[in-house]
Amino acid sequence: MLTALLGWCVVLNLGFLACWFLFFLLAHDWMYRFHSRFARLSVETFDSIHYAGMAIYKLGIVLLNLCPYLAMLIVA
Repeated sequence: MLTALLGWCVVLNLGFLACWFLFFLLAHDWMYRFHSRFARLSVETFDSIHYAGMAIYKLGIVLLNLCPYLAMLIVA
């Protein structure tokens, strides 16, 4: 049951990451204008923050969801 849970966690988290990336790609200007209301950021800083956030999130998915999922598949 835990293997199935981790498998679905991988799928849902990758789906969220894909939505984040597509939203960032397709609605970049809107997102920048929205976040500029709260913090004074250059476009380069805004892009760097989002790129780093996506990289950290992806690393978390791999280390905390995918690796345990694959290990449980191997053991079972």
